[in-house]
Amino acid sequence: MSLQNGGKLSAWSSFWRFPIVWMLVGAIGIVLIDTLFRQLTERVDGVISLVLTLVMGLLAILVYKLTLTYLARRVTPEIARQRAGIEALLGVLTGTIFIAGSVFIIMALGGYSFQWASSANAGTVLLSSIGAALGAAMVEELIFRGLMLQAIDRLGGKPLALAVTSLFFGIAHLSNPGATLWSAFAIALEAGVLLGAAFLWRRNLWFAMGLHFAWNAIEGVLGIPVSGHSAPGLFTVEANGATLLTGGDFGLEGSIVSVVVSLLFSIPMLIGAARYRRVEARNLPVSK
Repeated sequence: MSLQNGGKLSAWSSFWRFPIVWMLVGAIGIVLIDTLFRQLTERVDGVISLVLTLVMGLLAILVYKLTLTYLARRVTPEIARQRAGIEALLGVLTGTIFIAGSVFIIMALGGYSFQWASSANAGTVLLSSIGAALGAAMVEELIFRGLMLQAIDRLGGKPLALAVTSLFFGIAHLSNPGATLWSAFAIALEAGVLLGAAFLWRRNLWFAMGLHFAWNAIEGVLGIPVSGHSAPGLFTVEANGATLLTGGDFGLEGSIVSVVVSLLFSIPMLIGAARYRRVEARNLPVSK
């Protein structure tokens, strides 16, 4: 009798430890928290909205931690408090350079022109852009790079995990305003690959979150639509020329410029990640 019960417990435990199972459980928990707090933040403004976003992020991280600890039965160094600040700042710096570089290239090619929005309230714009960017960065990175990428990595390896998460990240943005098949493909390359490469390179979700946050926040402050979502910024931006250059109504993510620039960032990151894996493999103890 005890053997049978033990067998049942073992099978039940194996079910929860299967990567797709804990990935789905964790993702559902994070989405539910995000949905609840999104409804709350829509009813308030300013600092209170930002505080609610921070609380939502902390709860989402807690769900992620509990899922990986008690279902996947593994440690979570990717969200360790050690070096969290420096990794997040490095991510913010990387994202800032990426977005600033892409915008300057499009401006130089005559695609963007900016004019100060005299009616804009700087404090309101900054709080709104930071809150929206922070919420998206935490939720999407926990789900796509934290849960999905690592789950698929367990099943088929890192190249497959990067390809699948990038594809799904592009598909997830097809419902955004102004989205097209091209914009979804562009998102898959520039965001899916870049953020996946960032995580594999640093092996740290704080870095990926920082990069994602800077990306969205700077676009919002500049008045550029963030993946089709428009909001008042400190500037009004006028897009001139081909949609392939400017991204049109979808924003910077729909521009071929940001796709090319993102790959210039992604390739060195992937090379660095591959080198680290080779060094790590050489240092593994040899079984006798």
